[in-house]
Order: sequence, then C-alpha cells, then structure tokens
Amino acid sequence: MFYYLNGTITVLDTGLAVVDCGGVGYACHTTNYTLSKLQVGKQAKLFTYCNIKEDAFDIYGFSTREELNCFERLLGVGGVGPKAALAILSVVTPDQFLLAVMTQDEKTLTMAQGVGKKMAQRILLELKDKLAPAQLELSGAQMESAAPVRGSKTAEATAALASLGYSQQEIAAALKGVDVNAMRVEEIVRQALRAMVMQ
Repeated sequence: MFYYLNGTITVLDTGLAVVDCGGVGYACHTTNYTLSKLQVGKQAKLFTYCNIKEDAFDIYGFSTREELNCFERLLGVGGVGPKAALAILSVVTPDQFLLAVMTQDEKTLTMAQGVGKKMAQRILLELKDKLAPAQLELSGAQMESAAPVRGSKTAEATAALASLGYSQQEIAAALKGVDVNAMRVEEIVRQALRAMVMQ
C-alpha cells in the first residue's frame, strides 16, 4: 500500500503520530522509539505497514526501515498482533530486539506490556532460526574472503543486520572500520546501523 509517508508531523500522542502529507493527515500507530525521534512541526519520513480489515484501515509508521522489518517479523509469529509487536518495540530498539532473539532473552521481551512468558518463548522459538548466522553465509569468492567465522561477533552482527533486510554488500561496507574485537555485538550492530544511515 504505502511504502512510506513523508510530511510534517502535526500531532504526537501516546503510540500515535500524525503526518500531514499534502494537506491530508495520516494517523500512524507507532512506538516510543519512533516517537522519541519526532517533533511537532518538523518534517519526517515514516516507513509504513498497512493493516486492512473489513472494519479498519490501520497504518503503522516507523522512523527506520530496520524497525519496520522487526515489526513485520513479529507479526509473522503465531499469536502476535500489531499491539504486542508495538509494545515490544517500544521497550527495546531494533538491535536490542534482535540480540534478545539471538541470545534467547525472554526477560527482555516480557518487559513489554501485555507480553507474557509464553508469548515471549514463542517469539524466540519461531525467530531464532530465521536470525541464525548459518543462514547468512556468503557464496563464491565472497565466501572465501569475507565470510565471518560462525559463532563470532562479526557473524552475530551480520545475522542481525541481514535480518533487518540489509544486503551482504551493505553490511560489509558498514562494518569496515568498526573495531569488532573491542566491542560487544550490540555495539557493533549499533555502529553499523549508524554508518548505513549516514551513507
């Protein structure tokens, strides 16, 4: 439906941002993470997910593509709806969420309102394999020269970034210059995301 909305922020409320695009105000359900990056009267771009049902047309907006991708992955888990997905992404950043999945940290997910232990366990179980570094190995010449050692910090960071929709080429470029040996995986991911945003 809509890939993104680009306009002026006119209203900010709990879990809601209204974007004025050409005189039309689009109400976007969103997270605390995205709300923290917006200001009323300022221009902003929100990447969107549209949930269309017989009795509703809801738009969900996110300040970054990686947060939208995390939201969509959560919706792919059985029993997880938009409300629970927003709640989770309101208490953790995208990279923190991915690290929670990779480390099977259910305590982090249950910090979200309405997310109990059973739901957290189901999310971790269903998403763990989708984020596994083993699925993200390179091929051909790239495999020989650039593939991270399975289980290494670089591999875990690569897995997290690839699960957000970034290509191996984008990830390799973003990780150049990042001192992976001196950082935790979470910080490596954060630095790489920052580098890609600035490109």
